[in-house]
Amino acid sequence: MKMNSTHLSPHFTLEEFINADKYPDNKPTMQHVANMTYGCLMLLEPARQVVGPILINSGFRNPRVNALVGGVRNSQHLLGQAADIRPQAPQQFQRLVAFLQAHELTDQLLTGNGWLHISWNPFGIPRHYIRIGYYK
Repeated sequence: MKMNSTHLSPHFTLEEFINADKYPDNKPTMQHVANMTYGCLMLLEPARQVVGPILINSGFRNPRVNALVGGVRNSQHLLGQAADIRPQAPQQFQRLVAFLQAHELTDQLLTGNGWLHISWNPFGIPRHYIRIGYYK
């Protein structure tokens, strides 16, 4: 029996951000949840309005999960301030990149082959660090 989903925003759930099926010990704090909620409401929901459904490859990671997936030691994923995403419709990828590249609240945008890393900072001025083709 599957538990009810915990919505961070109308179209994004906590469960897709923590990938508890694969990493059962990947438990966020309330601050992490607040950070993820901010990212969903301020960046991911507006992006979804432009490109349609967005899939979360990776969201919050505790230190163990971050190490397992090869994340950098100061990853914003550890704070609940980042997600690796892709549009459900692959032909919307460039449109998603363009939208997030232009968004004033984008802290970091790094693109890979069909997916991208997006981060946000609810507590500071976004760096707007953009690197297209960062992940080869």
